[in-house]
Amino acid sequence: MGFKKILIANRGEIAVRVIKACQEMGINTVAVYSEIDRTGLHVQMADEAVCIGPPPAGESYLHMDHIIQAAHDTGSEAVHPGYGFLAENSEFDRRCEEENLVFIGPNSRSLNLVGDKIRSRKSVEQAGLPIIPGMKGSHKDVAKYEEEAQRIGYPVMIKATAGGGGKGMRIVYEEKDLKASLEAGMREARSAFGDESVYLEKYIEEPRHVEIQVLADNYGNVVHLFERECSIQRRHQKIVEETPSPVMDEKLRNEMGETAKKIIQITGYNNAGTVEFLVDKNKNFYFLEVNARLQVEHPVTELTTGVDLVHQQIKVASGEKLSLSQEKLEQRGHAIECRIYAEDPLKNFLPSSGKVLFLKEPRGPGVRHDCGIYGGCEVPIFYDPILAKLIVWAEDRNLACQRMINALEDYVILGVKTPIDFLKDVISHSKFKKGKTTTDFLKRHFENWEEKKKTEDKQKLAALACAFDSSLRAPVRTGGASYQKEIYSPWKSLGKWRLGEK
Repeated sequence: MGFKKILIANRGEIAVRVIKACQEMGINTVAVYSEIDRTGLHVQMADEAVCIGPPPAGESYLHMDHIIQAAHDTGSEAVHPGYGFLAENSEFDRRCEEENLVFIGPNSRSLNLVGDKIRSRKSVEQAGLPIIPGMKGSHKDVAKYEEEAQRIGYPVMIKATAGGGGKGMRIVYEEKDLKASLEAGMREARSAFGDESVYLEKYIEEPRHVEIQVLADNYGNVVHLFERECSIQRRHQKIVEETPSPVMDEKLRNEMGETAKKIIQITGYNNAGTVEFLVDKNKNFYFLEVNARLQVEHPVTELTTGVDLVHQQIKVASGEKLSLSQEKLEQRGHAIECRIYAEDPLKNFLPSSGKVLFLKEPRGPGVRHDCGIYGGCEVPIFYDPILAKLIVWAEDRNLACQRMINALEDYVILGVKTPIDFLKDVISHSKFKKGKTTTDFLKRHFENWEEKKKTEDKQKLAALACAFDSSLRAPVRTGGASYQKEIYSPWKSLGKWRLGEK
């Protein structure tokens, strides 16, 4: 049937990514924004934009009624949730179905199953597939968790049942730390997903985190698009991803790919999703969870397969059959992604907010930059601090590593702290270059990392940015809650200017 207008229920770089895909497909877009995001890049790029509330996520990006009303007011036929916020919320999915809006993701029944990490673990276990030992349900009573932790055996991992992205996750090595860790995990889960439910599973030490990208249509067709290695993590959240995985061989790839497809089939899942596994040193793999959405790291799969996953999401949601077949899918070359957050790696990756004084984007062959900011924009404190994703492709892994190092060297963001220099050191590390990556990589090799002295060029850029700071003007939109697109021009950020006279 095809969509004429889609509302993007998100912000930042993922909203920009979806808007660009819609533009390529000839689909009009509606952005939603909180009051503090009025000048956001996604707002500037969409055809229309609607304010949905104050800055706190619970009053805006997590407010289902406001988003659904915005969709109706603008005549949108479908809602793309991006990742985070309501992307894995089965209640929002169900509400969209009831309101005659197409949710661009799995149907509410399968999302309710796979989105609940405990229920999905049960389904996978019943199918005879390998899972990590863990709880069969969540509780309110700390004593129940203490009993389960004793049964499972320390160390244990606390995980949120309603979402991923590292939110709510804690490793607990001793019983004395369990209560405080549970309380902290519940608070973080409630803030991120509106649901404080958590569960415990056995923590496997020194594993690799490997995930399989899947696509499923509404007619029972399922394919996998190979794996992504996601072992480089801070606070249980990925910061570097790549494909192919250095640990993978064809036998393991086929086994994990077919297992992922079986999990998708037994849960009745449709649209794009990711099946996550842990792989131990003996190449045994264990099911972790299904991430029922587009992943942050989806570009590395796109670059190595030539498949645009957002296009596929929209096509499947509109009722099209998959045009892809497993036997014709193949990978070419190697891709690496670095997530660029507004955070300070010298202060345990504490989020950094403020104005972006200067932005110099890396360019060159095989370099892709998915970005949600511009010079002069404000980075608020209210949301996940991801600013952009830097992705490179090359014919082999060694060249991809060098290409990423060069791109990071060429990348400058001033005004907020970022891990650009930290990421450059990670990619340059001898163990990373050899593919010796496990989930404890940063703890083992970068526990006491110190930033190297800024280069002379970056010092000059900093001085230049400060000189122009007073003249930076973010684009300002006026009007009511909803308005038509105003073409954004970078000249707006320069203040007063005129052409020189001869």
